[in-house]
Amino acid sequence: MNMRERMLAVVQGRMPDRVPFVQYTGIAAPNEEIWSVIGRENMGLLQWSAVHRIDAPNCRFDTESIEVDGRTGVRHTLHTPKGSLWEERLIEPTFGTSASRAHYIKERDDYLILMAYLQDMVISEDWSNFMRVQAAMGDDGLPHTSMMRTPFQQLWIQWVSLEDLCIHMMDYPDLLADVLSLIGKRLREIFEVVRKAPVPYIVFPDNITAPAIGERYFREHCVTYYRELADMLSDRDVPIFVHMDGDLKPLWSAIGESGVRGLDSMSPPPDNDTSAGDAVAQWPEMRLGLNFPSSIHLASPEVIRETADQILAEAGRTGRLQIQISENVPPGVWKKSYPIIVEAIREFSMQG
Repeated sequence: MNMRERMLAVVQGRMPDRVPFVQYTGIAAPNEEIWSVIGRENMGLLQWSAVHRIDAPNCRFDTESIEVDGRTGVRHTLHTPKGSLWEERLIEPTFGTSASRAHYIKERDDYLILMAYLQDMVISEDWSNFMRVQAAMGDDGLPHTSMMRTPFQQLWIQWVSLEDLCIHMMDYPDLLADVLSLIGKRLREIFEVVRKAPVPYIVFPDNITAPAIGERYFREHCVTYYRELADMLSDRDVPIFVHMDGDLKPLWSAIGESGVRGLDSMSPPPDNDTSAGDAVAQWPEMRLGLNFPSSIHLASPEVIRETADQILAEAGRTGRLQIQISENVPPGVWKKSYPIIVEAIREFSMQG
């Protein structure tokens, strides 16, 4: 099997010849650089893509560079017929990622501006990005076909701080219900696009962690949508994946009832609270896109190998495990950790 075939086997419930080892393309280092060390046949790729496009013909985003206390960043401004919103994000230089310094939504009336943008949205089918990614992947990997985030997750990750969102849901429950419903309406329009798309699986990029959402809101604002799309795709056997990269234990039962059949970037101990063995026991059909714990890349070679061996022992015979690098890792450490993980997988596959 080539790496694409191994990854597809996991998605489709078939036993691969060995557990796939996969990274989000370029996340630790350029793919070609890594392949030159561990071999192209030993690492597959995932790249986020979509089969839909979102336009808002009467709105626009502007971007400008900023500097705050010597740190560079960007200010994004959303202009709508009802007014403008802005956010500021500062750049973290090691990974080139950014974090919010100021969110778009700061007070009640800002939601009215956001709603103007959501009402202006036009959802349409667009295969250009997916086809470009699929061509670039070839036999090395798969497009990671994405939805947009479910309503509660979208609000606190993209628009408003989690603290403010929780306060606003208490202070303005009717308004927040309208906003959440409108995001859900747009999400369901994307469902209508993806329900007929010939893709192997669909991913919600929801960044689920139990402390941020709790079981009640998870069931209300996430599971509702996962279940709905899973039911729509059940006759085609296209599994739903969700990017769940945090602590999951309080959500175990809800996840099992959600219709989700794949966890993307599930992060086991010591970084988070759900092990490969826990996942195998809790969810007999779940595909496990398991992120190799980011902290362990900094550990000794012996600990890296012990961690890889434990993950493989707990889930490597299920045919449902894919070891991923899908969260940021410290720069340069892949040169130590990746060869050890690849060797552990190779030796595990030889054990029969």
